[in-house]
Amino acid sequence: MVKYKIKWSVQAKLDLIDILKLYLEGNGNVLYSRKLNLIIKKGATQISNNPSIGVQTDNDSVRAIITLDYQIIYEIFDNQILIVMVWDCRRNPDDKG
Repeated sequence: MVKYKIKWSVQAKLDLIDILKLYLEGNGNVLYSRKLNLIIKKGATQISNNPSIGVQTDNDSVRAIITLDYQIIYEIFDNQILIVMVWDCRRNPDDKG
């Protein structure tokens, strides 16, 4: 089995930072943010090992998996996976901010 290389888009990195900051500020310590970061990174590793694991979207090369309350949206290329965004499923889909 071929392991795909994972790349994170700028948007996905910012999404993850925002999510982790929210818990850091809300909890007053880094423990949950670290745990959540590891869980989301583990999801990315699962994608790397099996890119077809995610649910296919309207775009054939774009898929998504749900990890806890977060959707990891990614695009499959020849030998690479691009994490496009990390979406908090509890947010309103019309919320652009």
